[in-house]
Amino acid sequence: MGKRTGYPHESMRPHNLVLSVIGAAMLWVGWFGFNAGSALSAGPLATSAFVATHFGAAAAALSWLSVEWWVSGKPSVLGAISGAVAGLVAITPASGFVQPMAAILIGAVAGVVCYLMVSRVKHKFGYDDSLDAFGVHGAGGTLGAILTGVFATKAVNDLRSGKPMGWVDGDGGQVVNQLIAVAISWVLAVVGTLVILKICDALLGVRVNANEETEGLDFSPHGEEGYNLRDRLRSQGETL
Repeated sequence: MGKRTGYPHESMRPHNLVLSVIGAAMLWVGWFGFNAGSALSAGPLATSAFVATHFGAAAAALSWLSVEWWVSGKPSVLGAISGAVAGLVAITPASGFVQPMAAILIGAVAGVVCYLMVSRVKHKFGYDDSLDAFGVHGAGGTLGAILTGVFATKAVNDLRSGKPMGWVDGDGGQVVNQLIAVAISWVLAVVGTLVILKICDALLGVRVNANEETEGLDFSPHGEEGYNLRDRLRSQGETL
């Protein structure tokens, strides 16, 4: 698709930080149903997944804030909610298999790694990821899947009837299994995305022209805007 017009020379921060915070809060609450609800019943496993999810998200929010504060000199609300989402993503594969302290560690590592992906790696390679989906979801999910093989324990989920579940139980081979699963997931995601994009591009197109991009996608396809800034700016210009 290519970079957005003006990227990276123009500031492209969220247009409404308040709505971003509300959205992150909704994600955090909804994620409990996603992870704990995967147990399919109210019981010890669902409770453990609920706690792991909450601890992982909180730890990631704090670690992202801390490293951001250390690097840039200022912590930000945007950083806090980005870290929380990174933690939610990272703890998801592990939530039904790890204890609370392991969840905190996974979240803390995810917050730092995803911050570096968004603030350093993206700029080093020069790609435009408007929602930082790769830096947060791609990197966070990969990290969480690998660390599941490290911290999964039969004390939480005894799927193997007493046999070790992860490295902390004595089965280091589970880390290898997780790495293989991650590699397969990456291939499926890359190939599937390319196929879908090619089909959409052939049928409808996946990139608007420069004028439509400047006007905004609310206005160009739908003829309406969320904030009516166009009329406000026009009236201000006439007043001046």
